[in-house]
Amino acid sequence: MSGPHDDGWDEEDAGPVVRLYALTRGRGRTSRTDLTLDTMVVDASPGLASRRPEPEYVDIVRLCRVPQSVAEVSAQLRIPLALTKILIGDLVDDGRILVRAPAETGDSDLGLLRTIANSLRGG
Repeated sequence: MSGPHDDGWDEEDAGPVVRLYALTRGRGRTSRTDLTLDTMVVDASPGLASRRPEPEYVDIVRLCRVPQSVAEVSAQLRIPLALTKILIGDLVDDGRILVRAPAETGDSDLGLLRTIANSLRGG
């Protein structure tokens, strides 16, 4: 059904990145300095429904049932790192996600981080 101001453009036509920018209300970065590539994040309230019903927030909470690095969340959800930080920051501000210091990295962990970084670059 078309309204008087319907231009025929649907949110689905915008694609996933534009949708994410709409979700973050145009924010392209976060001022949070505590969210780095290797910062660990974990669900603070397992089993409770999220206050934010958008699928991206729900997916982040689901992934964070076990501690994840910000990079892992970004890679698993295929969301650009900058936008992942914004979404996680929103959940931290809500008290839903806890931020933990980065895990100590050994040689095998460093290889994992390199693999994640390469996948984020698209190669």
